Amino acid sequence: MSDVLAVADHRRGDLRDVSYELITAGRQLADDTGGDLHLAVISGSVDNFAEKLNRDGVDAIHTVSHGEEFNHDVYTQTITQLYDELAPQYVLTPNSVNGLDYAPAVANELDLPVVTDTVDLSVNGETLTATREMYGGKVETTNELEGDAVVTIREAEWPTAEGTGDASIAAFDAEIDEDAIGSTVNGFEEVGGGDVDISEADVLVSVGRGIEEEENLDIIRDLADALDATVSSSRPIVDNGWLPKNRQVGQSGKVVTPDVYIAIGISGAVQHVAGMKGSDTIVAINTDPNAPIMDIADYAIHDDLFDVVPALTEQFQ
Repeated sequence: MSDVLAVADHRRGDLRDVSYELITAGRQLADDTGGDLHLAVISGSVDNFAEKLNRDGVDAIHTVSHGEEFNHDVYTQTITQLYDELAPQYVLTPNSVNGLDYAPAVANELDLPVVTDTVDLSVNGETLTATREMYGGKVETTNELEGDAVVTIREAEWPTAEGTGDASIAAFDAEIDEDAIGSTVNGFEEVGGGDVDISEADVLVSVGRGIEEEENLDIIRDLADALDATVSSSRPIVDNGWLPKNRQVGQSGKVVTPDVYIAIGISGAVQHVAGMKGSDTIVAINTDPNAPIMDIADYAIHDDLFDVVPALTEQFQ
């Protein structure tokens, strides 16, 4: 019987969706080990975050109020102390910018193995099997680890935890060595044309190479305006310089989980699908009925985008 410790993720005052996915992944591991799921909420509005994260499957939530934003040293110190206090078998973190910052440091401090970017996890006895993807999602590999471990999970691979839980919520008295804190967050600056964060959008109108020419993007923007949606794209559009990098969906771009994802002229290569398959509803518009995107779409429109998109725009206007 072994416990699992998951670490919530937040940025600029908001919980990241992966925090709720961590609960699902953590609960599955805890069920496999016969233990409890503990959730750590570090920095920021910890009490508010804890209430939101009190979902089905969480047994205990530990809050540490220290600063507003993520800090590498605060997280590393806190998680190692929680590990010493709770003695979990697995420490589970998001495969986010923050998670990849502190997870290796925590593993180093605790002398534990670390496996990153996992898409599936299972436990048999004392053996953890962690599944990862390679070669743009074309190949799956499994890693078997014995004993305790630190694991990061890929966003949008587990469903978000639902329901209202009855976890105990208590402040954890972490002893933070202020002299060991080597950096502070003074602000945020978006890079790569950071006018929007597509990972936060509820509706995405996403365009691929089927748009043919840059000037044709105007009909995509018109549809997005009619839907009050955000424009995103597959990699070829960014490689052509037609849209900035921050609009790219996929393994080399951003993982998105909108309510509605409209894929226009996108074939659906595995690298792109990996970044949007967690969308609630997927609409695909493509002239090729055999395009991979059509197989995962909830609604597939086999037609010319230059006919369909203006017609949709007119309807929604």
